[in-house]
Amino acid sequence: MITNIRTYVTDTTNPHHNLAIEEYLLYQVKQNECILYLWQNRHTVVIGRNQNCWKECKVNELEEDGGYLARRLSGGGAVYHDLGNLNFTFLVNKEDYDVDRQLQVIQEAVASFGITVEKSGRNDLTIQGRKFSGNAFFENKGKCYHHGTLLICVDVEQMSRFLSVSQDKLKSKGVDSVRSRVDNLSNMSSEITVGIMKEHLIMAFEKVYGCKATSISEAEIDWKEVAGLEEKNASWQWRCGRRIPFTHEFSRRFSWGNIEFQIQVNEGVIQELSLDSDSMESRLYILEQALKGCPYQRKAVLDTLNLFMNQISFPLEIQKDICMLVAENLD
Repeated sequence: MITNIRTYVTDTTNPHHNLAIEEYLLYQVKQNECILYLWQNRHTVVIGRNQNCWKECKVNELEEDGGYLARRLSGGGAVYHDLGNLNFTFLVNKEDYDVDRQLQVIQEAVASFGITVEKSGRNDLTIQGRKFSGNAFFENKGKCYHHGTLLICVDVEQMSRFLSVSQDKLKSKGVDSVRSRVDNLSNMSSEITVGIMKEHLIMAFEKVYGCKATSISEAEIDWKEVAGLEEKNASWQWRCGRRIPFTHEFSRRFSWGNIEFQIQVNEGVIQELSLDSDSMESRLYILEQALKGCPYQRKAVLDTLNLFMNQISFPLEIQKDICMLVAENLD
């Protein structure tokens, strides 16, 4: 039974750091204790543990725009975070894990603004059928967390821009996101801001659990351990290199002929490349070996292609067209 509740609120907006704190706090939670962690990420797409990042968002476009791609421990779909979004995490031991009670905290906080909240079948929270909070869950070694988003005043156009990916000819074994109609809480009440919602969440936390919350101090956290977890979260291997195989196909007809790419990727690396073309340029097939083992990143693929084709004096027109095709499709 929960007899002690604590809170930790961070001003840091780097997703790799924030997810590291979340993982750290998970293994620090004590018996009969629940921790509420409140955090925000700037310009970030966070994907679920078993998702293909390239199928869920425009990875290269996001990072070229100064954004972050992050992968969390929990399952579920991809979400976009900016500073109009507030994230919450409930961290408890398994015997005290109670999703309904945890969601009640969110419902109470929102209801304090005179808004009626409904829970959907996918553990989303909605108002009049529009989602403002998505939730996901993780359990390991007898420790559990339940985290989610609260859309306060998120830039929905940016959300659509980076999460909207053409699924044509990209076949993956990863878990796909389920898109829902979303809305900001600030559209429901002009009183709601991120700062005020933080206060209301902590008050609701105390009300639902029937005790006074204390704050976790900076001195209680092992920042060296957090730094190690942050390094893992920011790594290519964790974000993009997980064992989620997929095939990406794309083609185009040019003045010199048709060309079709079929790229097989696993752990973020091109395993096989098959090229099909009716071009008179017989050396195209050599590119199949040139890209094998190359990271599945637009810049890495283009650099490798340009270097290789320059070395063998490839026709400039064909080189430019191939690079343009690759750049358009590896987004």
